[in-house]
Amino acid sequence: MKNSLGRVFLILLTLLHVEIFASTYEWSASANKTTAYVNEAIYLTYTCRFSDRAELYAIDFNPVADNEDYTLHILSETERIIDNKRVNIYEFVVFVKKAKEINFQFDTTMKKTTKESIENTVIGRDNKEYEDFTLKKIKQKSIKIDIQPSEKELVGDFMVEVKKDKSHVKEYEPFHLHIKIKGSGNFQAIKPIEFKIDGVKVFASNVIKNIQLTKDGYSGSWSQKFAFVANEDFKIPELSIEYFNLAKEKIENLVVSATKVEVAKGYVKKELLDEVDSGFKINYDYFYYLLTFIAGYLLAKIKISNYKSNAPDIFLQKIENANSMDELLMILALD
Repeated sequence: MKNSLGRVFLILLTLLHVEIFASTYEWSASANKTTAYVNEAIYLTYTCRFSDRAELYAIDFNPVADNEDYTLHILSETERIIDNKRVNIYEFVVFVKKAKEINFQFDTTMKKTTKESIENTVIGRDNKEYEDFTLKKIKQKSIKIDIQPSEKELVGDFMVEVKKDKSHVKEYEPFHLHIKIKGSGNFQAIKPIEFKIDGVKVFASNVIKNIQLTKDGYSGSWSQKFAFVANEDFKIPELSIEYFNLAKEKIENLVVSATKVEVAKGYVKKELLDEVDSGFKINYDYFYYLLTFIAGYLLAKIKISNYKSNAPDIFLQKIENANSMDELLMILALD
């Protein structure tokens, strides 16, 4: 019985060992289109499916992010266990910069370790901590896409929203304008807007982008605020931003209509200041307080007992006999 149990345990251990080390994998790659325009978003998906949980495998897959032909962005990277089998999925969004036939074929490195290496690293057996990998470099499936010229750098599907004040303001009162572009596409191609109007001071905010990467490119909004200050009527010129509409496959315009702003005369001085009483009255009480302060200061500095003077004795006698501050001030003033 013991021998039978031992054989069964040995067989199970052998099968488990074989299963762990017999992991196989298969890569697949796809794109959501075979033709695209310059600066149009291209969605690429790469999937690696293993025959089991593949605990001993690691994947090093980092395609070039930017070069002279295209810009590549990572959309997502996931690892799942489906039906006890490991699945790795990599999603990318690419924007091609030139009209040409482009071939995407990325390199990937499969890193495989051993059970003993894991035990040495995790358990620290024999006081050794190291990882032993075998590396295998593979080339992904080739994906060819024909890139057509788009005529405009800005590509996608957009709309514009405009918010502005009433077109009547007072002199030097700011007139506010808010421009927001919404939709999907390569928002990076939208440049900050500048207005130059003679006799008008223009204040522009920083551009605010509220966007996120999707399969169709960047989606969200782009906005900028302005304040115009002047002392006479002025006109904000029409603004037109050209872009290539992917859905209609033609050039369209995002238009902000011209705005004429009427400036009324501002507040005059009489409206801003309270009326001042032209009559001027002198309050002599303030002179009394001033003389009192000066006298107090002099008394603090002069030592009467040590005072040496050629003044008549009667003057000194008057100072010593003064019974109040008012009486002393009168004596000093007369002197």
